[in-house]
Amino acid sequence: MADNAASAYCADRIGVARLAKMAFDGIDLRPLWHELMDKATDDPQGAGMGMDLSIIAQLLGDQETGLAIQRDVLAYQRLYRSPCRTPSPRLRVLALAAEMDIGGNTPIEFLLEDSDVELTTLYVVPGKPWPSPLPPHDIAVVVAPDDDRAHGALAEIEQRISGWPTVMLNPPDRVRKLDRDRLFQALDGVRGLVIPETVRLSRPELTLLGETGACATDTPGFPLIVRPIGSHAGRGLCKVNAASELLPYLRLRQEDEFFLSPFIDYAGADGQFRKYRICCIGGLWFACHMAISEQWKIWYLNADMTLSAAKRAEEAHFMATFDEAFARRHKAALDGIQARMGLDYFMVDCAETKSGELLVFEADNTAIIHNMDPPTQFPYKGPQMRKIFEAFAAMLYRRVGKPCTLAA
Repeated sequence: MADNAASAYCADRIGVARLAKMAFDGIDLRPLWHELMDKATDDPQGAGMGMDLSIIAQLLGDQETGLAIQRDVLAYQRLYRSPCRTPSPRLRVLALAAEMDIGGNTPIEFLLEDSDVELTTLYVVPGKPWPSPLPPHDIAVVVAPDDDRAHGALAEIEQRISGWPTVMLNPPDRVRKLDRDRLFQALDGVRGLVIPETVRLSRPELTLLGETGACATDTPGFPLIVRPIGSHAGRGLCKVNAASELLPYLRLRQEDEFFLSPFIDYAGADGQFRKYRICCIGGLWFACHMAISEQWKIWYLNADMTLSAAKRAEEAHFMATFDEAFARRHKAALDGIQARMGLDYFMVDCAETKSGELLVFEADNTAIIHNMDPPTQFPYKGPQMRKIFEAFAAMLYRRVGKPCTLAA
């Protein structure tokens, strides 16, 4: 089949949301892996199974194999349809994604899984043809990230925006504001907000800083936070108290570029660190989660929230009182963030400084929001996640100009 014809075909797949839920629930995915391996074919009709195999491999911890499968499949098939709860969807969304690992693009499947919205994903691979005509859709959304690996995809999308037939959410020029060094430039000076100055250093520059205590690029003072560019969930994240600690750090890392920012102590009066994830949907803010830990290097999975009823109670209170407490307390900062970013959908990982200001660590369009936590242990999360999912669907309908009918 010719490449153009193949790219116009839409392959069905199980998708990352359903497969991730199976893995989260402890289901062994290896039998499904073998089943799909027996059925998959190297053509567009078998491509959906190939992409599911890529996801399963990554969920099983073999990212190298998963990405290799994805690369092979995307060479001949780039359009995929995710499961929809209704055979007659009221709204059709086209997501524009980059060739990335399963955590790289906006996990939009989780947001739409139980809605009456049909999701088609087009993987934009630089140098590969686009489907012509585009698949039918009412609205498009860029789900490719600000990651350096997605710059080619974002550039190709940007070239086509002027003639796009529908509304497009999160256009590339706004997504590009999200990388850590550009985020600082975008948000610096917002009233009520603190954001650490972030600079990008190459490996030779960081080596020079470790050897001499200085480099050509102005760097924040010690203690510093250093992390590889493109890393998430604490991978390679380290607090460095002096220049002499940089060379031992580099000996343990293989990456070529790093972000540096000053360390800010955000411990509360009780010595605990609290990190919040909030999201902005069409200009409205929602609580996603709250992690509490004795260590500053915190994300939800290492905070042991499942082991502490007290932590969960505090998270539940944060969600229940978010509008009248956290969001009101930081209204000026949140309004400033939304105005400067101009994105239709994005998330912010943040904390509160000792003086009560909003401390922003990161903003992106790809952090996961899900409803996979067991309701017996997290009874407050299901209603909050459904509130977020409904807000996302309502935003899509609003931008298209259709009345919204939410799932029962």
